[in-house]
Order: sequence, then structure tokens, then C-alpha cells
Amino acid sequence: MILDGHAPDAIAEAARVLRAGGLVAFPTETVYGLGADASSDTAVAGIFAAKGRPADHPLIVHVAAGAKGAQALSRFAQPLPPFAQKLVQAFWPGPLTLIVTRQPGVGTAAAGGQDTIGLRCPAHPVAQALLEACAEQGVPGLAGPSANRFGRVSPTTAQHVHDEFGDALLVVDGGACEVGIESTIVDCSRGAPVLLRPGLITRDQIEAAVGEPLRDREVLDTPDPRASGTLEAHYAPDAKVRLMDPKAIQTGLDVLGANAAHIAVWTRSSVRSRSQRVLLRRMPDDAAATAQQLFAVLREFDAQGVKLIWVETPPDTPEWEGVKDRLQRAAAA
Repeated sequence: MILDGHAPDAIAEAARVLRAGGLVAFPTETVYGLGADASSDTAVAGIFAAKGRPADHPLIVHVAAGAKGAQALSRFAQPLPPFAQKLVQAFWPGPLTLIVTRQPGVGTAAAGGQDTIGLRCPAHPVAQALLEACAEQGVPGLAGPSANRFGRVSPTTAQHVHDEFGDALLVVDGGACEVGIESTIVDCSRGAPVLLRPGLITRDQIEAAVGEPLRDREVLDTPDPRASGTLEAHYAPDAKVRLMDPKAIQTGLDVLGANAAHIAVWTRSSVRSRSQRVLLRRMPDDAAATAQQLFAVLREFDAQGVKLIWVETPPDTPEWEGVKDRLQRAAAA
């Protein structure tokens, strides 16, 4: 069932379901999340079951802004190091997740059993309204991985979520997500900032906020904590994704000629095909616009029944890092 997230009655109903231990899909500025009471391991187990997600693969906990968010932060996390506090001040609410040391006995299931936990304060007004309503009912935060089956393409509209789970799941509709790819993840649990997953917030922005460089994860003595969306293969449509340069794409289309079929092509460069059965779609030149469209485009190609998706490899520049990361993981599936 899809409810209008701008209607107070819808927010109240969603908060009631969450307080009772149920699941609700809700919008954020990045993607739609599949939410449950993060303080209830029983409720969180419902997320793992619905997604088919391994129970040791941790979830991100979403908290409200302001005083309620500060209370949730102290409930789930031990005191933050100064550089993590700077990131909170610079980017919350927003598309940034911090991996921090967890308070013992709280959020164990959401953390995948680790001593660390991922926390984020989303900027979407509907998400904030829901988090506020939940906090009023004693739910301090919502565990909220992307609202899709494990490893598949993340949803950026309420209809995407409904297509994935059907009428049985309550979906709070907040419109199409503005960012379109998941949050940047920074590990703050090992004494220095470490980038675990790129996103809209870039390396340069993080380093400027904390006043120090990101650490190279390979030189640290301890392994990375497990974090959401960092598996090598992830975000995958049914069709096989392949990253290619424009010349290779055009060569492939020329070789296949009029016989080419069941192929979708997404490029910034101009390419041509002699086949009417090849779907050609123009990728934006802007990284942020591409990110906003990415998952919707992959879902659209799947809906058209293609078997192969050829994507022009994004540039090796900081603003494209998040898009390139998602496409590489999709291609690895």
C-alpha cells in the first residue's frame, strides 16, 4: 500500500506500524529505505527476512535532526571523536553515514553483531517527519537499508518499492529521490576518517570539513568494519552490465549491425546502431544528474527486457566516484 508522505495521517500510521514492530518503506534524499525500529532486534530481523539479506551484513540507522537526533546518537553510539563531530556539523542532515563505536547492548542486529554501527540523519522532509513521529512514540531510530531484494537495484520512487514487495508493504511516498545513489560512508571508529563508500559528498569535501586527509584503508592495522553496500557485487539489474569506453561501444554496435537485439546503451558520447532493437539513451554530462537517474535507468532497461546493458565508463574525477562505484559493483554481479 502506498500512502502520501505529506499527509499527517500517513506519517502517524507509518509510525504506529513501526512502533508495533512492523516494516515501512520510506523516502530519503538518496534512495527509499526499508525501515524498522533499530532498537528492536526482532523488528530488524524482519528487514533481513524481507530482503533476503545475510544477518551479518549491517544496516544503517537513520535518526532525526535536532534534539531528538542528539538523543538517538548518544543512545546508539559512544562519544564521537572530534573529527566525526565535525562531519555531523558539516553534513547532517544529509547523505553521509558515519561508522562509529556502538553502545553495548543497543542495535546489535542492525549492526550485524559488530561493535560498530552506521548512523545517518537524512535530509528528506518526509523522512524527518517520520523519524520525529517515531521518536515521539519511543522509537529512537530506524534501521533502513535500501527497500529492494538483497543485491538488486536500489529504489528511487515509491513505485519501485511497490514493484519489489507488492501491496503487503506499507510505502510512504515522498516523490522521486533527489540524490539517487546511497550515502557516502565514512568510518570514524579507528581514530581517523576512512572512506568506505563514495557518494554525493566527495573526498575533498570530507577532508575540508575535518581538516585532515582521509586515511588509506590499506595502511591501517585493523580491517574495515563491515558496512552497508560495500560488497564487490551489488546494485545489480537482471541484465548484465558492462562498462565500456565509447569506441568499444560503437565497435560492438557496428559488428552486430542490424542483428543487434536485447541491448541497452547508456552513454554521454554519441553512438549509433543500425538495429531498431537496441535502446539508446543519453547519459547526462553532469555527475549529480547521472546519479539521480542511475537506478531508475537500470530498472527501466530491465523492464524493457534487455539482456545486456552497455554503459560508458564515467570519468576518473571526484564528482563521478559514487556513480562509478555503483556501476562497477553492478557490473561485478
